[in-house]
Amino acid sequence: MKTYSVLRVVSKLLIPYILLFALYVQFHGDYGPGGGFQAGVIFAAGVILYALVFGLGAARRVARPVVVERLTAIGVLIYAGTGLIAMLSGGNFLDYGALDHHHPQHGQHLGIFVVELGVGITVAAVMVSLFFAFAGRERVR
Repeated sequence: MKTYSVLRVVSKLLIPYILLFALYVQFHGDYGPGGGFQAGVIFAAGVILYALVFGLGAARRVARPVVVERLTAIGVLIYAGTGLIAMLSGGNFLDYGALDHHHPQHGQHLGIFVVELGVGITVAAVMVSLFFAFAGRERVR
């Protein structure tokens, strides 16, 4: 019984740092290793750890499945929307330089930042959705 209590206390201490590290990887990805995919997986790992320690019901109350499902679509729309905005600005699909005609380097930076944000949101939401889908199944005997 005490081991379970220790696990809960340590998880309560670590999960915020896991999520914070995911945000660091997300927003530091254009300067070094990392980016949307890695950040999304780390963020989902924090939610999955929460589900494993506190139960699937508690995790579904924190990360509601309907919200997670919508975040999946929002992430894809951010990614595709960035490409469409670049096309409407006179460039090719995901031609980030077209996002800022006066300073193409700023457009490149902005485009990569927004696309990686969309990827991170989508990956985190899909990973959590997959976990909820498989963890919620009853064992067949």
